[in-house]
Amino acid sequence: MKLEALPPAMANKPPFASGAQIEHSKFGLGSVVSCTEEYIVIKFDDHGEKKFVLSIALPALKKSDRQPPVEKRRSARKKAAPVAAQ
Repeated sequence: MKLEALPPAMANKPPFASGAQIEHSKFGLGSVVSCTEEYIVIKFDDHGEKKFVLSIALPALKKSDRQPPVEKRRSARKKAAPVAAQ
């Protein structure tokens, strides 16, 4: 039985797409910012952005079926108009 190699495009495909929702065993839920063959950058809901060596972190990651969180925006406050001196 002969084993066939994967086409180059398939062999280089990272395991997680950018924007994928994942769950880490220690840091909880997060969104994939970027993923290469060597590294994965994840923005966690409660722990900020972290960069991992993919081969080490992969066992601690699993895909999540949750909806991506809505980015929190800073509220735009209206500046009070300066009071004119009389």
